[in-house]
Amino acid sequence: MRIILCILAAVLLLVATGLAEAQIPQAPLGSASTLAATSAPKIDYASMQKLGWKLACQAYTFREMTLFETIDTLANLGIRYIELFPGQRYSKENPVPFTHSASPELINGLLQKLKSAKVTPVCYGVVGMGNDEGSARAVFDFAKKLNLETITLEAPEEAIPMLDRLAQEYKINIAIHNHPRPSHYWNPDTVLKVCEGRSKRVGACADVGHWYRSGLNPVESLRKLRGRIISLHFKDLNENKQDVPWGTGVCDAKGMLAELKRQGFKGVFSIEYESGSGAELVSNVAKCVEFFSKTAAELAKSR
Repeated sequence: MRIILCILAAVLLLVATGLAEAQIPQAPLGSASTLAATSAPKIDYASMQKLGWKLACQAYTFREMTLFETIDTLANLGIRYIELFPGQRYSKENPVPFTHSASPELINGLLQKLKSAKVTPVCYGVVGMGNDEGSARAVFDFAKKLNLETITLEAPEEAIPMLDRLAQEYKINIAIHNHPRPSHYWNPDTVLKVCEGRSKRVGACADVGHWYRSGLNPVESLRKLRGRIISLHFKDLNENKQDVPWGTGVCDAKGMLAELKRQGFKGVFSIEYESGSGAELVSNVAKCVEFFSKTAAELAKSR
């Protein structure tokens, strides 16, 4: 009888344990908890610094997360810089969209979070900018509060002179982004045209993956823009034009980095994925970091 009771008690304990585990909420794919499965990549910061390169991540990559979760993710991966994008949810506790219209309280909270995570904001975009100076100043004021280097934007050609004037006034760059064909700036020739006669604070945010999606050769497009590249949305794609870890696709990631080194480019490379989520996405970003670090080390040693 005692044996039967012991067996019955054990069965009841297993059932209760199973019910309790079933009631524990599982973290959704894309949350910061997925980092546990991804070890931080080894990063040669010294080689990057020698080349004048900053490796960032476009927060849009982790748009399924909140901005605060994204910052934690980057810190765990050893990525020291971030490009913010308009509209990402602020935090789990306060999931409002974060944009350049954010309140001083939200901006101060973000600055504290970034400081504690040792992640530095360097760019903001892609933001649409028109020919209204008042609206444009609101974006520049926001960028100044965050001490950003660059506003990544798309704007009509007639707005560029005014935006150039503000860029010089605020000492903040404007980088014209290229979405794929048929967007206005899909071809680097168009970007070059609007940069003519403008200050050095006006240039390109070279989205190399979108060039490939538009049927252009990314390395040749970088050559065209020599001297006008301010930042990059760096990607590698497969033949189906889907994001893959850098160095495993068809965009010649190593060739692009070699070309930028040849040009003497100094600036920000933002990792950006258009698709993916969860632990797999975090792992893919880590692979991009490893490739970039290894290639930067090789290029820093070569003449």
